[in-house]
Parts: sequence; structure tokens; C-alpha cells
Amino acid sequence: MSRQFSLAGLLRLRQIQQDQAATGLARARSRSSSVRVREAAARRELAANDEPISSSASLRAIAAARSSSQSMLADLQTLTRIAETQEADARSDFIAARTRSVGLEKLQARHHAEVTTEDLRAEQSTLDEIASTVWHRDAQQVKQ
Repeated sequence: MSRQFSLAGLLRLRQIQQDQAATGLARARSRSSSVRVREAAARRELAANDEPISSSASLRAIAAARSSSQSMLADLQTLTRIAETQEADARSDFIAARTRSVGLEKLQARHHAEVTTEDLRAEQSTLDEIASTVWHRDAQQVKQ
């Protein structure tokens, strides 16, 4: 059995792909979280506007501000949906990359276990040979 894992290069490639997918997922989560925070802040601002109306000019100004805020909120909702979709895509990419590397990691673990078993078997055989040689030598000395 070869001491080197024959698929080590492919495993490294899969692990790099998994790391890249994890980085992409972290970025997507960060963007999604940021957009959700901005949307929540816009909703709070929109709900908190309780200014007293003293004239028709202030009424028009408040109406224009609310209209602008509603438009901004709609844009933020669209951005939130896009960010959540990108996060879901990044999550599925990460899961796919992880799935590709898990099988190779299991093969590598099995290979290392077999190599270790082979090493221990060879060491035990050597120890048995040494013990047998010593025992035969001692038996020969007792006969003489």
C-alpha cells in the first residue's frame, strides 16, 4: 500500500473550494444582515414620524417625506429579497462543496487507518521475530 494518499491533491482542491464557498456564504450572510438592519431602521423611522401638523405646507412636506420613505422601503424590501436569495444560493454552494470534500476526507481517514494498521502489523512482526530469535538463542545456550 502506498504511504501517500493518492487523492491528496484532489482533496486539497475540494477543501479550497469549500473554503471559498464558506467565504462566499459569510459575505452573503453579512450583506443580507446589513440590508435587513437597514430595512428595520427605515420601518422604525417611518412609524416614528408623529410631527404635529400646523399648516398645509407642513402637511405637504410630511406627505412628500412619507412618500419618499415608502419608496425607499420598497427598494429595501427588494434588496432584502435579493440578498436572501443570494444567501440561499451561497448556502447551497457551500453544502455542495462540503459534500464533495466529505467523501474524500473519509477515504483519507480510511487510508491513514490502513497505513497505521500496516505499520503496527510490521512492528509487531519485527518484535515477534526478535523475541523468537532471543528465545531460540537462549534455548540453544541452555542445551549446551
